[in-house]
Amino acid sequence: MARNSLFRKHLNFSALDNDFYKMNMWQCFMHQYPYVEEVEYRFVVRGDTDLRPYRAEIQQELGKLDGLGFTSSQIQWLERIPWYTKDFIEWVRMWSYQHRFLHIGEEDGQLAIRAKGPLMHVHNFEMPVLSTVAEVYNRHNYPEKSYEDVRQPLYEKIQWLKQQHEKHDLTGLQIAEFGTRRRFSYDAQYTVIDMLKKMLPEFFVGTSNMHLAKEFDILPIGTMAHEIFMLSQQIGVQLVNSQKHTLETWVKEFRGQLGYALTDTIGMEAFVRDFDLYFAKLFDGLRHDSGDPIEFGERAITMYENLNIDPRSKTIIFSDGLDFKTMVSLFLRFRGRIRTSFGIGTFLSNDVRGVTPLNIVMKLVRVNDKPVAKISDAPGKNLCEDPEFVSYLKKVFEVDWA
Repeated sequence: MARNSLFRKHLNFSALDNDFYKMNMWQCFMHQYPYVEEVEYRFVVRGDTDLRPYRAEIQQELGKLDGLGFTSSQIQWLERIPWYTKDFIEWVRMWSYQHRFLHIGEEDGQLAIRAKGPLMHVHNFEMPVLSTVAEVYNRHNYPEKSYEDVRQPLYEKIQWLKQQHEKHDLTGLQIAEFGTRRRFSYDAQYTVIDMLKKMLPEFFVGTSNMHLAKEFDILPIGTMAHEIFMLSQQIGVQLVNSQKHTLETWVKEFRGQLGYALTDTIGMEAFVRDFDLYFAKLFDGLRHDSGDPIEFGERAITMYENLNIDPRSKTIIFSDGLDFKTMVSLFLRFRGRIRTSFGIGTFLSNDVRGVTPLNIVMKLVRVNDKPVAKISDAPGKNLCEDPEFVSYLKKVFEVDWA
């Protein structure tokens, strides 16, 4: 690769190169989900890009994960996080990736990757699989891209945001970088965070990527993801109570820390029915990840008002496909009505001149050999391998639109 290339000839993995919410859920799994013997995560391409030509190289790169664990300095960094317990830190110290749990092949004319095994061992494969697939694909299809192809678009966005700040006074705006899963490359994400830290210190609050948070001495950002709600669908509690069970276990585990609830595993309306006064007081706010963000914000404000809670004491974290223009419009609309924060992914880590980003995910699909499902507020984000279970889930939660 050329010296100015955004790609490395061979990927160098770090166990800490993962999103912060994965680490937080990992501890919750350890303490609150003891009866999960086996889970399965499935890689999914949302689109028609054929990734089979890159299978051998992807398999070779992911093979480097085998035996990779956390270094002493990484453990010391994790020990500074106040809610991580001693027994969890000791588990992390002993743990390493086991490549035998990762299965790479082809299904239905497309690259297939599945991670299958004990929850505490396979949970962490999601981010390295996604970032590796994206980087291998990009270095084959966009080998000529340089640092300038990342810097220039971001520089223009930053200048535009500063103009908006002069026009509207955006004091209080909070931006976090959430781009690990779909980054153009590791070096591209590194470059983006470096620029945000230097050029937007008044707005930039941190990154979801733990490795880069450590490298740049900034805050790691993240709480929970859909998989913990999906996990509760097949662990023995009544399905209708699975969302409440997740929220209960989260509060039990973190005792007021990490108080932001994800709302769209089964849809906002089903979530609101479960999110009663008890949870509304215990959680600091909500995270939006699908559906119309304005409708979501208005619905959240109404929910808090109906519970006689001042919405201005709560926060919405918007994190669904954001760009700067959408972010500013949401910030201005809800300013003074409810607090807001913004997690931005692909628009930062994979907005490279002349590049069309892959749309890929890796989601939990089975727990203890039984199906689980995500029914979001955007049908294109739905995921389940068992249509009968989806129908049952819709019936139980009175969801009939998805």
